[in-house]
Amino acid sequence: MEVNIMDNIMEYKGYWARIKYSDEDECFYGKVEGLKKALILIEGNSVEELKEDFKNAIDEHLKMCEETNSDPERQCKGSLN
Repeated sequence: MEVNIMDNIMEYKGYWARIKYSDEDECFYGKVEGLKKALILIEGNSVEELKEDFKNAIDEHLKMCEETNSDPERQCKGSLN
């Protein structure tokens, strides 16, 4: 059986994640790209669930940074000065 995967980008509060769909598992999943320290993974059985998980993951990341009095990690922009 061939797995059909499509790529899309989801953005929230300046963070973006590459979203994929697994036809085999019948779910959406993704990873917030461009972070060096944090690993933020998201998933959902529907687009609505995926969006909610993404927003919750980013909000939790920002909350944790605030609680530890550290600057939130921002994504690499992929450009060099």
